[in-house]
Amino acid sequence: MEIQNLKPRSGSDTLRLGDSDELVVMENFGSLPKGEISLDSHGLIVICTEGIAQFDYDGQQIQLRKNDLYLYMAHSVVCNFMSSPDFNCRQIWFSRGELWNINMYGEVSLADLTYLKQHPKVHLSDEDVALLDDYFQLLCRRMRDQKPLLYSEIVRSLVSTMMLEMLCMMRRDKEQMAQPDFHEDNTPGFHRRQLADKFMRLVEQSDGRMRRVDDFASQLNITPKYLSTLLKETMSRRPSEMIKLFTLKAIERRLRYTDMTMQEIANDLNFPNASFFGKYVKEHLGMTPLEYRKKYLGGK
Repeated sequence: MEIQNLKPRSGSDTLRLGDSDELVVMENFGSLPKGEISLDSHGLIVICTEGIAQFDYDGQQIQLRKNDLYLYMAHSVVCNFMSSPDFNCRQIWFSRGELWNINMYGEVSLADLTYLKQHPKVHLSDEDVALLDDYFQLLCRRMRDQKPLLYSEIVRSLVSTMMLEMLCMMRRDKEQMAQPDFHEDNTPGFHRRQLADKFMRLVEQSDGRMRRVDDFASQLNITPKYLSTLLKETMSRRPSEMIKLFTLKAIERRLRYTDMTMQEIANDLNFPNASFFGKYVKEHLGMTPLEYRKKYLGGK
């Protein structure tokens, strides 16, 4: 069955920053199509406000109840969605570009990324719910009123602060879940997680300069097949997906925050030439490097 690419809907309860789908806030849940769905270019924050929903998220079953916070990472597949008649939720859709605009890339650590992929849901306390409700109401109010001179900056600042609050809640949940196990270092599962963590550190340290799964497997002294197996078990991801994620992060950082030429970036990231680099960016970001730089820096 073909995987459908889901996009933000329109409607009176859907608010956009400008006319694009880069940053979208939905006040009420809209029904999902049947089958397998994926968000190719967005992450998604969901806060369940009523009812129950259940679905499969990259092979793991997720159940949402009132006051659950759920984080969907781009390119993950959701299927077998079911919900109670009264199910409702609030949603914040954000593109990779908007994560740069609201400066969240610098706040999310590698440990956060790994943990959030494995544990995308957290139950909020009453105090958490009240706090996020205040943020959400203010965010919606400001997005409806586009008259302020610094409208975009105000909206992005509110979203950034709200995301930081959510990140704190998820980190707190992580600390509460962590239970010391003095025998854990003797278990096969613990060694697999160690290898997965080492792989992630190597990918981050390469900063986009190394992109072959075989090269990372060689540094870990394991086979590429075993690396794929252990990453699937520990993170429900393929090594190539994580390599691409950090490669694009490295590319976007150079395009947005340096004045390096395309040839200089291609050389720095070990692409054969500027033409090959341009094709890679076009394939994965949907625009050429110059188009990307113009889009995000043109108004600055």
